[in-house]
Amino acid sequence: MTKLSDTTLPAGAPAAAAPSAGTAPALPHLSFVVVGHVDHGKSTLIGRLLFDTHSVEEGKAERIQAACKAEGMEFEYAFLMDALLEEQAQNITMDTTRVPFRTDRRAYTIIDAPGHKEFLKNMITGAASADAAVLLVDAKEGLREQTRRHGFLLSLLGLRQIVVAVNKMDLVNYDQKVFDSISAELREFLGRLGVPPTHIVPISAKLGYGLISRSEHFSWYKGPVLLEALEQFRSTPPAAGAPLRLTVQDVYRFDARRIVAGLVEAGSLSVGDRIEFFPGGKHSVIKTIEEWPARADGSTPKGPVGAGRSTAITLADELFIERGQIGGPPEDPPSVSYYFTARVFWLHADSLKVGELVPLRLGAQQGEGRIASIERTLDAVTLDASTGPATEVKRHEVAEVRIRMRRPLAFDAGGRLPALGRFVLMRGRRIAGGGVIDAALRDDAVGGGGLSANRVALLGHRGTVIWMTGLSGSGKSTLAQELEKRLLRAGVLAAVLDGDVLRTGLSRNLGFTTEDRRENLRRAIELALHLADAGVVVIAALISPFRADRAMAAKRAADRGIPFAEVFVNAPLAECERRDPKQLYKRARAGEIPLFTGIDSPYEAPLAPDLELRTDEVPVGESVEKLADLALALARPPIPENGAGADI
Repeated sequence: MTKLSDTTLPAGAPAAAAPSAGTAPALPHLSFVVVGHVDHGKSTLIGRLLFDTHSVEEGKAERIQAACKAEGMEFEYAFLMDALLEEQAQNITMDTTRVPFRTDRRAYTIIDAPGHKEFLKNMITGAASADAAVLLVDAKEGLREQTRRHGFLLSLLGLRQIVVAVNKMDLVNYDQKVFDSISAELREFLGRLGVPPTHIVPISAKLGYGLISRSEHFSWYKGPVLLEALEQFRSTPPAAGAPLRLTVQDVYRFDARRIVAGLVEAGSLSVGDRIEFFPGGKHSVIKTIEEWPARADGSTPKGPVGAGRSTAITLADELFIERGQIGGPPEDPPSVSYYFTARVFWLHADSLKVGELVPLRLGAQQGEGRIASIERTLDAVTLDASTGPATEVKRHEVAEVRIRMRRPLAFDAGGRLPALGRFVLMRGRRIAGGGVIDAALRDDAVGGGGLSANRVALLGHRGTVIWMTGLSGSGKSTLAQELEKRLLRAGVLAAVLDGDVLRTGLSRNLGFTTEDRRENLRRAIELALHLADAGVVVIAALISPFRADRAMAAKRAADRGIPFAEVFVNAPLAECERRDPKQLYKRARAGEIPLFTGIDSPYEAPLAPDLELRTDEVPVGESVEKLADLALALARPPIPENGAGADI
């Protein structure tokens, strides 16, 4: 361990004493995460704790001090942390730094996450399971946006043991009024989040005041110093009293055996225990517990294997078990559902939108979930909430959402077993957000079962018909193609049914007599309804000039329970003739095309369309957004009001 002479240390640094010889006894352990705004002193705090608790490698501080002197720089305790990071980077790329230290009373692990994304990822995936948190605030700068967001993340992830360290008190002359003002603001903000701080401690990490011993500069402060506050926290006990939860991480074929390897997240397992795997419901009995190397006497362990331990087992039956499944007792299983409510913290620059299909990871499970609805959003800085449902979640917002999975997900909701209720959302290969599942829901929105229900569960939306009518040249095809792109980007299966394309295939044997036109329209209606039955949002772009024919289409859709909307793409005849993209009006005026709609055949405009678009007045983009709002409102099933906590 390191000891520097008093003359080489910054003012206020205590002299370090060598630890006692011999092997240190096992001590109770606490993991805590250090979070706070950039430049509020996290590295300095961690470096100072390491030094003052004699946890720095022998000679390291002297080497750093010599390097500082050679460069003409002031020695900083943050450099101890920087040196540790460099050493870790030589071995493995890490998003979170885990730093051990100990006192006479306790062993600690400091978890330092450099930003929102890394903190969220490591907390949710279990790589940084913290028992407590130190939220660092600069006394001179006070609460910043990042401080508030980190506070919200602590709340979201269920951390309830929080000590706030008001750092750099030396920069405000140890003013109690400054400390009291920040304390009041913090207690009000964290209290609204439901995570009131256990202690708020004044410190100067650089000078070592308030960390492990009291300072005369804080004579007005009567609470514990930082290390005393941490010693009062309890370690999160392993979930030994909870039902078994075995997260399957892999399955190996070894000799003639199929070995299931995983982590015991909660409870315990022993040979002879009945176990069922979720999702799937396959069950068996634990035949053996495997360990390597094998015991010299040839015996095998019988258990129990407790929470927090990795293990490998074989089963009495040959079952096909997959990575990501969760093993548990048949009488006390996890929830299994396609559909659930959750609180989400969004990090990506591009908003999360209703209807979007996003990759989701929970433990070792991976799947795709569609954002069925956004019930409300909350600004993580101001805590201002939206007044009702929203269409998107912006960066750094928190939202209450409903997610519908393509495949069933196994989880424990409502904080029962935190590791099995936390998930991350991906954009490509990057983590875009994370969340906590609040409750499983019955998916009544998909109806009474059968193929149609299965399609809705798979796609996350219903088949729908958007019937776009209007004169040739009014803009139907342009809007239909843009709407198709917009819906596909939103994860909605959509297809354009264009009148011109229809006549090159299905209706190529038809002419333009009144009877042929009606037969063409009948075929178009049946094709649209068939596609909608299969779950497609059909965008039918046809002139369909007669009200009776369009009314027939609407009635046929209603009879089959398919949502239908009539959209009038309205442009004056003169404007359509001016555009005339296919020179059809010119040919009709010349008598080359008889019975052309608008010239010598009437067009009956809708009397009460679901949406009217004046394409001669409204830009294409604005029209497409109106169309998308209409299509999504029809295609997304209504959210059942069955209440939180309902399970399938």
